[in-house]
Amino acid sequence: MAATTHTVTNQAPPLVGYDVFASDRALVEGVERHLDPALLDTARDELSLLGRSAGSAQAQEWGALANENPPVLRTHDRYGHRIDEVDFHPSWHRLLGKAVGAGLTAAWARPGGHVRRAAGFLVWSQTEGGHGCPVSMTHAAVPALRADPELAAEWEPRLTSTVYDQGLRPASQKAGAIFGMGMTEKQGGSDVRANTTRARALSEDGTYELTGHKWFCSAPMSDGFLVLAQAEQGLTCFLVPRVLQDGTRNVFAIQRLKDKLGNRSNASGEVEFDGTRARRVGEEGRGVRTIIEMVAATRLDCVIGSSALMRRAVVQAVHHATYREAFGGRLIDKPLMRNVLADLALESEAATTLAMRLAAAYDDGGEQERAFLRLAVPAAKYWVTKRCTPMVGEALECLGGNGYVEESGMPRLLREAPLNSIWEGSGNVQALDVLRALQREPLALNAFLTEVGAARGADHRLDGAIKGLLTELADLEGAEARARRLVERMALVLQGSLLVRYAPPEVADAFCASRLGGDWGAAFGTLPHTLDLASVVERAAARP
Repeated sequence: MAATTHTVTNQAPPLVGYDVFASDRALVEGVERHLDPALLDTARDELSLLGRSAGSAQAQEWGALANENPPVLRTHDRYGHRIDEVDFHPSWHRLLGKAVGAGLTAAWARPGGHVRRAAGFLVWSQTEGGHGCPVSMTHAAVPALRADPELAAEWEPRLTSTVYDQGLRPASQKAGAIFGMGMTEKQGGSDVRANTTRARALSEDGTYELTGHKWFCSAPMSDGFLVLAQAEQGLTCFLVPRVLQDGTRNVFAIQRLKDKLGNRSNASGEVEFDGTRARRVGEEGRGVRTIIEMVAATRLDCVIGSSALMRRAVVQAVHHATYREAFGGRLIDKPLMRNVLADLALESEAATTLAMRLAAAYDDGGEQERAFLRLAVPAAKYWVTKRCTPMVGEALECLGGNGYVEESGMPRLLREAPLNSIWEGSGNVQALDVLRALQREPLALNAFLTEVGAARGADHRLDGAIKGLLTELADLEGAEARARRLVERMALVLQGSLLVRYAPPEVADAFCASRLGGDWGAAFGTLPHTLDLASVVERAAARP
């Protein structure tokens, strides 16, 4: 082809070679706000190192390859022996190894661990979302295992290790371990009390045999799993190792891997238990209470993961608009495109700011903060994950036809976006959980209102939204039918309170005017035109 007919002009350069952490002002400020000053220099260095890796062409290629080459199930070896192994592309192992090495499963083992880990998880998840599933479950298994001090002493050092030691061997022979989870079953889904998997106690104290199935078992290549099964006293939590101490494989029959919308690099399997050995975690009949701490931690990771997807999407949209010209000028300078980009940036910053506040509450660990998390986590999980899909879709549209093409990476983000809204309980489950906390745990509501009230008087639109929320909360009779509306308001008021206190004035002003003041349309790009939108967009840009 003649060179004169194949000249490439007016295309944005690849967004590579930048520090994903340092270029995210909202995230940097969140770390600086919530972390002990004595830890800041070390944390910044660690996060920038991870950020430069996440922004590299190599890491982006790993993410693409892991998704283009999804896991493959091998149920039997060549001789017909059952092996139930899952093969992953090398890029998957590189991504997971980097995450573990960066301490993304080690939050419980170091000071300021949850803030540092949340920031790192948000940064590294922008390379690829699927491998974040075992990272999240490994991290979240720790508080559940602490219900049994003996099990915690045995497993916690492996789960918080910064060594990724792949391959199925007895956990005692490994420098680090990865955990998965299996709660839901065919007949029950989120209603885990309808589970039918049975647990029969053996002679050795705390040891059981499980018989049954799991409809969604995440990361079935893991070293161990937390599962729920019906014991004599009711639904109970168990630890299922993949390989027993004597080196034999536990009975863990992976029937098939799910063919999913997105999250394609990660394996989700249907698993059968038939005399499967397990250790009880916590008391019989208290399985939900035992595993709930794991669920809460993974729900926070849904918020962080959605924040990462939002950030990646808005960065790509702003980058494209910065370099692309149309109708006589750069897209980013066009008033209507600037409105769209600013609206996307607001959604992203509000999600990041909320995620970091929740991580800081985990680090604090006090009674007030625990009560705050009881309401704030499910409310944030409901709203932030719900906002992710339309936000990513709008960001894709900013790239036009280029965004609809796989090479841009935007279709992968869009397919990934609904996951966090479904995983660990979909929208209705979160809304009903908030209602339960409101009705049964007055300390949680007091802590939530104290947090929100810290910004009262700073913005009249926030004050009006708080007043409206209090009116809603005053009458919870028959609240189930309006639970989504109530939880949405709670999440928006909480985000508004945080932005009014911590974000630049132009960001807080735009958020309060649109999300709380009602000066907003039903689609992105409908912010009041009188706002300082250029500053909002400039703040969101990532500079290679």
